[in-house]
Amino acid sequence: MAELGEPDEAELQRLVAAEQQKAQFTAQVHHFMELCWDKCVEKPGNRLDSRTENCLSSCVDRFIDTTLAITSRFAQIVQKGGQ
Repeated sequence: MAELGEPDEAELQRLVAAEQQKAQFTAQVHHFMELCWDKCVEKPGNRLDSRTENCLSSCVDRFIDTTLAITSRFAQIVQKGGQ
């Protein structure tokens, strides 16, 4: 296997870092989903009662706000790295 040159190695490190950040983001998504489920759903059934529906809606809203903040921060980091 050929050795990587310095530019290739830097690119590889950048790609690995991006993949690690994607994995962390995915882990956060799963964590939030579990939190919302555990917090809001007392017993699964055919329909959601209004309390459960409101709880899930609020939880999802918080999740979306958090996701947007994380995405914005990730974009800032990527932009700084490209300069």
